[in-house]
Amino acid sequence: MNAKLTLNLNKNTTEEAKIYARRNNVSLSKLIESYLNSLVKPPSTKKKISPLVESLTGIIPNANIEERKEYRDYLTEKYL
Repeated sequence: MNAKLTLNLNKNTTEEAKIYARRNNVSLSKLIESYLNSLVKPPSTKKKISPLVESLTGIIPNANIEERKEYRDYLTEKYL
């Protein structure tokens, strides 16, 4: 359900907001509604992971600490 709201804003601000809304193909009302929603809704703590990323999880094994040390030693010898 929609409700009417009257706001008193600086004219320059409203003009800039209209330009921004037009550039982003959204109405000024929708722009303000989205902003207000972002203020009142708590941010989602759990990020959604796409099915593709989920399916790839665990494919690449973690390099163990010994392998990292050996690689660092190799680079040290090569460049020093």
